[in-house]
Amino acid sequence: MQWLRALIDAELFRVAGTVVTGATLVSMVIVVVVGMLLSRGVRVAVTHALHLRGRSVEGRWETLLRLLHYTIVGSALLVAVDTMGIELSALFAAGAIFAVGFGFAMQTIAQNFVSGVILIAEGAIKSGDVLEVDGQLVRVGQMGIRSTVARTLFDEELIIPNSALVQGTVKNFTHHDRLYRLRVGVGVAYQSDMRVVEAALVAMARALPWREPTLEPRVQMVDFGSSSVDWEVSVWIGDPWMMRQRGSALRQAIWWTLKEAGITIAYPQLDVHLDADLVDAVRGPPVGPGTP
Repeated sequence: MQWLRALIDAELFRVAGTVVTGATLVSMVIVVVVGMLLSRGVRVAVTHALHLRGRSVEGRWETLLRLLHYTIVGSALLVAVDTMGIELSALFAAGAIFAVGFGFAMQTIAQNFVSGVILIAEGAIKSGDVLEVDGQLVRVGQMGIRSTVARTLFDEELIIPNSALVQGTVKNFTHHDRLYRLRVGVGVAYQSDMRVVEAALVAMARALPWREPTLEPRVQMVDFGSSSVDWEVSVWIGDPWMMRQRGSALRQAIWWTLKEAGITIAYPQLDVHLDADLVDAVRGPPVGPGTP
């Protein structure tokens, strides 16, 4: 037993003037392990309580649980350092120069971390939301403390820094509800009977089986174009993520409705009118008998 006690009390290294022995190192490891187990137990208990209340551990709750894990483990590390007898002030003073350089390198990470906490506190963005970020439509998947993972319409995974979501302008289609107003424009020829056009488009929009039935569609004449009279058909759908598929279906429905009604969908045309003198000049002198 003498050799075991000597091994435990043997000096391993020094940190900020404090001797670290085998015993203190083992106690530090035990404290950290207990902290991780405590974090796991708390997360399991919270998850179980949410399930009993019929709630899903997604979005905001998932991020809160992750933040709770970091807090408990970080606290355990501080306790472990204190258990070893190392004064944090002395440790920080000894590594002040290193901390300055490390701080500059960690500036972006810290910025994203704080942004993640802000997103959690505000709840403006959560898992499952449909966003428009940098002109791309994405669905939020997993929200982390440093970054957020989102999926595009083309099944591409995007890793978005949290600071980009906090500092930039983000369009959230599902912040309050999942309703989305789908708009499609169409131009008809000026010779068309506009009352027939409006009636046909309204009947078509109301008959769409996939639109939100609680909101009436809108058909509006929006402009007198250079080659067409422009109309806009708008309907509401229950999932913004389906806007491309529903937009295609709406355009096809407009096409066949106007075709069956005998209404011409206009296309760009240009009428050129020439003066008679210019036409004669282009044609040249008349060719007749005796003309060489």
